[in-house]
Amino acid sequence: MFDRNFKNWLIDRGYKEYTPSGNPSTAYDYVKRINFIIEQEHYDSWQNVADNIDFLLREYGETGRKAMLGKKSHNSVISALRRFKEFLEDN
Repeated sequence: MFDRNFKNWLIDRGYKEYTPSGNPSTAYDYVKRINFIIEQEHYDSWQNVADNIDFLLREYGETGRKAMLGKKSHNSVISALRRFKEFLEDN
């Protein structure tokens, strides 16, 4: 449920669901990036990400132990974590 709600929250804030050519865009990509974090951290749910969001932001941030992963794909991993924290704060 987190993933669908997060995607809809992103779309409500102007993030694109699809590119002009019809491919999945930022809203879908950020959901995919949170799923990547779940795999990397060996978590079993989005709730684990929510419970550890501040730790994850430090780990994947500029000076964190996993900064290289945070910078993947033009910083989309750390950007997704930042938006997810905003989503959590809004809800």
